[in-house]
Amino acid sequence: QVQLVESGGGLVQPGGSLRLSCAASGSIFRLYAMGWYRQAPGKQRELVATTTSGGSTNCVDSVKGRFTISRDNAKNTVYLQMNSLKPEDTAVYYCNARKVGSGVYWGQGTQVTVSS
Repeated sequence: QVQLVESGGGLVQPGGSLRLSCAASGSIFRLYAMGWYRQAPGKQRELVATTTSGGSTNCVDSVKGRFTISRDNAKNTVYLQMNSLKPEDTAVYYCNARKVGSGVYWGQGTQVTVSS
């Protein structure tokens, strides 16, 4: 079992920055691939960025150059640094953990609103 708690969301103006955090507990964090997803009102949940257990990272094209995913295995935490935010980045952001043979786990989500 893995418990995930996101934090760091809020209201920010276009062009601003936020850093989301996802704290994990309950299992061996470093063995899990971690991801950030988002869901805007009326839309399906979509992948934003991932990091493997080995530390490789990837972001979807819509956020490349603006968002960075990272992990700190010593703190059992994965981060999403979001810069140059746009109104279309407004969504609930969810943290995800997965490992073969162990299932997929989700946090409760944190709201990010980009508006002037």
